[in-house]
Amino acid sequence: MASLSYLFVNRARFPFGSTEFFRAWAKRFFAFNELFKRNTRRAKLIKLGAEIHETAEIGEVTVDGHKENLSIGAFSFLGKVYIALFTDVEIGERVCINDGVQILTASHNVADPKWRHIKKPVVIEDYAWISTGAIILPGVTIGRGAVVGAGAVVSKSVAPGEIVVGNPARPTSKKRCEHLDYNPCEFLAANRAWLKG
Repeated sequence: MASLSYLFVNRARFPFGSTEFFRAWAKRFFAFNELFKRNTRRAKLIKLGAEIHETAEIGEVTVDGHKENLSIGAFSFLGKVYIALFTDVEIGERVCINDGVQILTASHNVADPKWRHIKKPVVIEDYAWISTGAIILPGVTIGRGAVVGAGAVVSKSVAPGEIVVGNPARPTSKKRCEHLDYNPCEFLAANRAWLKG
């Protein structure tokens, strides 16, 4: 939802001169700097070849490698995230990736005398939530609606709706509900200033 044009078109409207009108525009004014930074980050990555939906929120992301290997769907949020793009990283729609997360797409073959690179793509499906400080290793798919707990190290794919924690990440007995209908970008203050006032 960070696109300025999207927010302007979909802004909450209040009668001119009302308390709500002035309150909403004051919030928008003070949140504009953060909104501008996220828009600038998205635009820079797109210019370098990434495919990022106009409603995706891009925080202080560090992306190493070929930017054209990155795809981010609608209404997804990335905080202070590190992504190593030796090969493809595909992030679906309405995904939340918190601060400190690392997404890695390559490693070394320890059984190879020449210690060659092994590159494998990472897929994070719709509604997945990757919590603070988690590490996603090469070749992993995080299923739709799955949750990766804070600090977890994920070396194997996670089934849809599954909740994994620990190092190495292991499933818990809990599961997420099957019907998910939320937008992680709605919770950001800069967006709420426009959409809710």
